[in-house]
Amino acid sequence: MSKHDFTAEEFASRRARAREAIGAAGLDWFLAIHPVSIRWLTGSDAKSYQEFQCLLISAKPGPICVLTRDGERQEFRDDALVDELRTWGGGEPENPIAALEKFATSLGVMGSRIGMEVPGYYLHPHHYLQIKQLFGESRVTEATNLIHDLTLVKSETEIRYIREAARFADVAMHRFASALTEGRSELEIAAEVYHALLTSGSGLAASPINLISGERSCFSHGAPTDRRLRRGDFGNVEYGATCKRYTSTIGRQFCLGEPARRMRELYDLVRRASDACIAEIRAGVPAVVPHEAAKRIIADAGLDRARVHLSGYGLAPGSPPTWAEPIHLFGGSTYTLQAGMVVTVEPPVFLGNERLGARLIDNVLVTSSQAEILSRYSRDLITVQ
Repeated sequence: MSKHDFTAEEFASRRARAREAIGAAGLDWFLAIHPVSIRWLTGSDAKSYQEFQCLLISAKPGPICVLTRDGERQEFRDDALVDELRTWGGGEPENPIAALEKFATSLGVMGSRIGMEVPGYYLHPHHYLQIKQLFGESRVTEATNLIHDLTLVKSETEIRYIREAARFADVAMHRFASALTEGRSELEIAAEVYHALLTSGSGLAASPINLISGERSCFSHGAPTDRRLRRGDFGNVEYGATCKRYTSTIGRQFCLGEPARRMRELYDLVRRASDACIAEIRAGVPAVVPHEAAKRIIADAGLDRARVHLSGYGLAPGSPPTWAEPIHLFGGSTYTLQAGMVVTVEPPVFLGNERLGARLIDNVLVTSSQAEILSRYSRDLITVQ
């Protein structure tokens, strides 16, 4: 993603909405730290999330200001829509919070009411404590989802990119199915998937491929290994494709040879749970409702204990290690589905004592009346004779 992937009008709309939300929260300034927030407001796709970075935006009209490490200066200059850029570090060590203090002072932030993201993965506890001390405990409000909640409903351009990512994912699944051969390793087959993704136009997704087979099929997020496929294996694949960093995921079950009765039972169960979940998805429905529908199907089969994963979640233009948004199809969710949201559907069953598991993964676009499944690849069990 870059500033060239959206119109100036779309960026202006995003920034106006962010300023309105900051003001509505009773704040003067907002400190964005999550790379998805920074990307949404500027277009930057730099790997600067590996070290401390932040974006400062005021509730009032004014410049968009970014502090990042010096190694990303040129990429921000060329690809990001930033009004004022400051960098820290470079050839010698530097405390980024000391650089933030100078930057914030020059912008007149000190003494203001400040909202702050506290994202997992991207903010070191030491930096968190230093930031609270810098601005004053009483003046800093944690508002981690303030920007993220604005990103949940996708624009027409964003939906177009997600549809293209779904097309890339379908292409790779066709390659995956054709590569399933007894004697090939999981790693070899994963390589086929990545080759199909990259040659079709997909970028690298935020999270790596999951590919499990045989006795490993009870792993809910297993990475491919040098294990070689054998006749009778049951397994699962999940991966993401991207277009301009916008992600589409897909997951399918497979079997080498005719599936055993228990394998077919587990596949049929997660298929029915997924269908029940999808049937409840539409604008205005609380996010817990589709989850409860899927949960009932699995619980009625006596396997509620095997639900080791949520039923779905929102899809972001993610950064490693995740592509998930704050909205979850899970117990306790406070979100309501809105038209234009994109969520995964993936209620699972994993049984460690039986060394078996099953999960289908599809992405759906929420509309006013239903869920539109974005993937076109068959949801049937992939069976290789």
